[in-house]
Amino acid sequence: MKKFTISLLFVLVSLPVFSQIEVKYFNAAWNAANEIEWVDELSDCEIEKYDIGSNPADAGKFKVVVVPTILIFQDGEEVERYQADISFKMSATRKEVQDEIDELVMSAF
Repeated sequence: MKKFTISLLFVLVSLPVFSQIEVKYFNAAWNAANEIEWVDELSDCEIEKYDIGSNPADAGKFKVVVVPTILIFQDGEEVERYQADISFKMSATRKEVQDEIDELVMSAF
C-alpha cells in the first residue's frame, strides 16, 4: 500500500509540470497551403489551434500579425513566438520548437 501511495503522489506532482506548457497554433483556412502538419506531433505540451479567418478576435488577443504563428506559453505567459515570413511560410522546424518545449520541461525540475 505504501508503494502505491508514493507512486500516486509522484504522478500527481508530475502532471502539473507538463500541463503548464501550452502551444497555441494560429493559421487560417485561406492559408492551408502553409499548414504546419508537425504541430500535432509536439510532445509534453497542450496544443490549441486557432483559425483566425473564422475568428479574427483570436489574432488580436494574442497579437498575431501573420500566419502561421506558433506561441509557446508556460504558466500562462508567452515565452517564445515563431512566425511565418512575408510569404506565409514558417522557417522554424519541429526540432527547434520541440527543443524549446523540452528546455521548459527540464527547467521545471
